[in-house]
Amino acid sequence: MQWVSVTSSNISSIAYDDESSTLYVRFNNGSQYAYDNVPASVHSGLMNASSHGSYLASHVKGNYPYRRL
Repeated sequence: MQWVSVTSSNISSIAYDDESSTLYVRFNNGSQYAYDNVPASVHSGLMNASSHGSYLASHVKGNYPYRRL
């Protein structure tokens, strides 16, 4: 698993664990969250989105269980 920096007003970097299908998001305020059971296609969509924050809000938040790290 490797963290990838992104250009976003809210998100600083994103990582994805293929084995557990866990999406990790590190926010600019320093908080980190793990979203479970996220399909690889959703991770790919997030990484390719023109707005990472908007994609996260509409495709990930509220759709997958999460925990603050």
